[in-house]
Amino acid sequence: MRGNWKRYTVVVTMLVLICAAAVLNWQATQKAAPEGGGASSDTAQAGGKLLGEAALVSGGDGAVSAAGSTASVDETGVYTGGDYFASARLTRQQARDSAVALLQQAAEEDGAAQSALDKASEGIQAMAQYTMAEAQIENLVAAKGYADCVAFMSADSLSVVVSTDSGKLSSEDVAKITDIAMTETGYSAGNIKIMAAN
Repeated sequence: MRGNWKRYTVVVTMLVLICAAAVLNWQATQKAAPEGGGASSDTAQAGGKLLGEAALVSGGDGAVSAAGSTASVDETGVYTGGDYFASARLTRQQARDSAVALLQQAAEEDGAAQSALDKASEGIQAMAQYTMAEAQIENLVAAKGYADCVAFMSADSLSVVVSTDSGKLSSEDVAKITDIAMTETGYSAGNIKIMAAN
């Protein structure tokens, strides 16, 4: 009985952290979005593509890896402007919420094995850590003077999309953002991809 109480306390604590990160992310998005220009969940598609797809940051025009190499990609696949950043954050949060709901459902099943409960708890904790790290990276990049930024973190990589007027990042920009990302995640430069959006 006592072990169940501890498990539920951990799950509830993680949910509170995830919700707090979502609220902070939402507040930052509201401040950065132009008046009347927020993205709604009904309009999260443009040109037949869902904004915030992983393919948008996995490579493409203007994509610069943290190690300094530039990849060329089709610019038609890159969405720009304030709507991209708001939509990407919304899509990222919806995906995380769905994953957390599935993990919670697995943890709440009657007769679930302790190993399954532990894995569900670890998954929720990892997502909470990703959310917190992404929000911190976005805030620190914005503090360096960039208009907007969205980060996508996974277990072994990080992609950061930064808003620029020119749609390009200098090597100095990439170095600044990479330093922030390495400090916040502990990932090596080779696991961090920086991409500009104008």
